[in-house]
Amino acid sequence: MDELGYEQARDELVEVVGHLESGTGTLEESLALWERGEALAARCQEWLDGARERLEAALSEPDDRPDDGEE
Repeated sequence: MDELGYEQARDELVEVVGHLESGTGTLEESLALWERGEALAARCQEWLDGARERLEAALSEPDDRPDDGEE
C-alpha cells in the first residue's frame, strides 16, 4: 500500500466504491472490498496530510525575495 501514489489509490478507491454500490458479489467479497477501500482511503488521507504539512511549512517560511516596494 505504501507504494501507491495518491492518484493510484484514489482511482482504485473509486473502483472499490463502484463495486460495493453495485451490490453484486458475495458477503465475503464485499467485506474484502470494504477493507481494501478503508486502506485506500487511509492512504489517500496520508498523501493529503503530507501535502497540507508541506504547504503549511512553505507558507510559514520567511519570504527571502527582495521587497520591490509594490503592494
